[in-house]
Amino acid sequence: MSLELTSDAFGNGQSIPAKYSCTGKNISPALAWNDPPAGTQSFALIVDDPDAPMGTWVHWVLFNIPTDMRNLQEDLPITGKNVDQNAIYVGKNSSGNTRYDGPCPPSGTHRYYFKLYALDTTLNLLPGATKDQVLAEMEEHILAWGELMGTFSK
Repeated sequence: MSLELTSDAFGNGQSIPAKYSCTGKNISPALAWNDPPAGTQSFALIVDDPDAPMGTWVHWVLFNIPTDMRNLQEDLPITGKNVDQNAIYVGKNSSGNTRYDGPCPPSGTHRYYFKLYALDTTLNLLPGATKDQVLAEMEEHILAWGELMGTFSK
């Protein structure tokens, strides 16, 4: 089964507006998704750039997103563990930050993949976990996933 991940800021394969990048406000775009399969216990979101010169660059890692959520607001106020009453955990990105760091390619046009996973468990990790740790913990627990790819160049 797949999840449909969308944003009102850009469509799949389209350019990400500058306000979501290092040249703008560097805020996270709004994201929305459809209902997950039965048995979903949490969601995880990973945003990365496979075109970075030194290998895939991770821009944002969120996990243990509650199953009743179907969207993330623009400029999500998340630094560490909680968003309002929801216990969303923020992982560490490639800059070493536990927040969203938007597109900031050194040159050319890069692709940015927003990947959402529906999981049959919550992850037994602490805030600040890396993408690799989240992926390892998710292994064999993915019920569905979807992605949204946007491009950006300075």
